[in-house]
Amino acid sequence: MFHGNQFGSQHGGATASLWAAEALRAPPPPADWRTRLRLWADAVDLVPDLGQRIGSGTWFRGLATCFGLCATALYLSPGFQPVPGAPGPILSDAHYDEVRSQMTTPLALGADSGHRMGSTDAVQALRETPERPQLELSAQVGSSDTLARALSRAGVSGGDVAAVMSLVGGDIDAGVKPGTRLDIILGRRASRDRPRPLDRLAFRARLDLGVELARSGGVLSVKRLPIRVDNTPLRIQGVVGDSIYRSARAAGAPPKAVQAFLRVIAQQVDLGGIGAGDRYDIVTEYRRAETGDVEVGELLYAGLKRARGKSIDMLKWTKDGRAEWFEASGVGERRGVLSAPVAGRMSSGYGQRRHPILGYTRMHAGIDFAARYGSPIYAVTDGVVAFAGRHGGHGNYVRIQHGGGLATGYAHMSRIAAMPGQRVRQGQVIGYVGSTGLSTGPHLHYELYRGGVTVNPLSVRFTTTAQLAGSELAAFRAKLAQYQRLTPGLRTDVAQKAENAPTAKGK
Repeated sequence: MFHGNQFGSQHGGATASLWAAEALRAPPPPADWRTRLRLWADAVDLVPDLGQRIGSGTWFRGLATCFGLCATALYLSPGFQPVPGAPGPILSDAHYDEVRSQMTTPLALGADSGHRMGSTDAVQALRETPERPQLELSAQVGSSDTLARALSRAGVSGGDVAAVMSLVGGDIDAGVKPGTRLDIILGRRASRDRPRPLDRLAFRARLDLGVELARSGGVLSVKRLPIRVDNTPLRIQGVVGDSIYRSARAAGAPPKAVQAFLRVIAQQVDLGGIGAGDRYDIVTEYRRAETGDVEVGELLYAGLKRARGKSIDMLKWTKDGRAEWFEASGVGERRGVLSAPVAGRMSSGYGQRRHPILGYTRMHAGIDFAARYGSPIYAVTDGVVAFAGRHGGHGNYVRIQHGGGLATGYAHMSRIAAMPGQRVRQGQVIGYVGSTGLSTGPHLHYELYRGGVTVNPLSVRFTTTAQLAGSELAAFRAKLAQYQRLTPGLRTDVAQKAENAPTAKGK
């Protein structure tokens, strides 16, 4: 029994192994149609990439599939005719007004309930819009402007402008100062095709005079309001710190006076040699009105007391109709062709050089001064402006004729401050440094002509010196002593009243 069972067990295990091997070699049972279709779709690529294997059987099969899908879509499409729809209802006038009442627009028309308030028979349209009986205007005289142009620009008629100029023309011989305020009142006009008449005009004609014009009986009349003015010169003294300009401005010197002071001192000493501890002395024209307005005039005296070096005392004096600067000894300034035309260093000399823009060597018929953009350019000596305008590679250019066959040229300006035919004095501003024309940067190209031909400006030495003597020298020294006796920052009765004045008269 034991042996039989053991044999039977061993035989049964072998049989099971044989059955498993036969099962692996036997074909799988038949699948349903869904499985077969999925297996066929996996084996056959119906939508291949038409950008690869062009011309192969798979590619043509994919092309046929693409055309088939397109044809099927076109066949099954409903067509391209639009489907008609029912039109919207047309609103009646009452419904339209009701819809409009829900908008925000009627709320701006004076409605109190949100509904649009329609007009009734009691409302009548105006034939014309009523005008104001008067117009009050405030205008200002612009730079390089005239009183007549400012009034015309404000709407004053040509006849009234002519009447104003005839009444106040003698009060504004030098013109109205730029920035002057014009208070204008225009009255009612007789008809719409006629300009409004000028009823009132008030402005400051000069520092010492206010003007008011008013219409009475259809005629303009003028009323002049004199204003007291103190003409005592202003004297400012101080000690130079890190900068003479900043020190003078901190002491209260007007910018115009400080700039003129530096130009005068620069003709005597090198500004870079002025150090801390030196004392400056400035006297300038200074007019103070009782209304509080001031005008800064010309520089009268420039003094510099140096801790090391020569002290300077320069006084402005008129000799032979010309205002010049004289030293305390009565010796005048030296005038010549080669006074510096601009505050800057010489960056290029006269002669052959390689042009920085054109790239080849050619004659450089002048000398260049490197200076900041916008720096003022001065006439090197007296003369008459022969040309001022655009001049080829020179850009903005000014040429001055000095007599004796000598002339000077100033090129590459950013702005010209002289006109052809104008007579200029030495040191007068004729333009500003720029980079117009054939230029690589802001600088001044300065030329000197003799007989119409350019020459080296450094080769010419022509100077003249004025000298005071006799009674004129005595009067000069008396004026110098008068300025040196002035109290710095002098306050007068007129200036004191100006501080206490509650309002400004004659504005």
